[in-house]
Amino acid sequence: MKISTRGRYALRLMLELAMHEQEPRYISIKGIADHQHLSEKYLEQIVTRLGRGGMVFSARGPAGGYRLARPPEEFTIGEILRLMEGDLSPVPEINPDLPPCAVEYVWKKLATAINDVVDHITLQDLVRLQHEMDKDKKGR
Repeated sequence: MKISTRGRYALRLMLELAMHEQEPRYISIKGIADHQHLSEKYLEQIVTRLGRGGMVFSARGPAGGYRLARPPEEFTIGEILRLMEGDLSPVPEINPDLPPCAVEYVWKKLATAINDVVDHITLQDLVRLQHEMDKDKKGR
């Protein structure tokens, strides 16, 4: 399993929105792109998908931009990645026409481990970690 740039950038975009959740304003794609050093055009495609998935709200106009649709603690990383990437299993579903094979055990254990990690980390967890990283950076 490999997470595409679409999935990785979606997480960065959602983290950026979560970092500004307490502010009473919408965050522009340009502001996110500038802060994260990412393509504004690519982020527009990603945020459109996030909006269709019900993860972000948008507003038009001079004070427009994007906000999270729910509080950061209600989003798991797995939920965001599945919206952007689809199934996170390392291999496709087992073909029922093939004879059973002990190797399938490995793929099932790996899928369980991946899902366990991404389904137990929230955006709020990443916000806390980012604050710690920013504080450590300033302390140097």
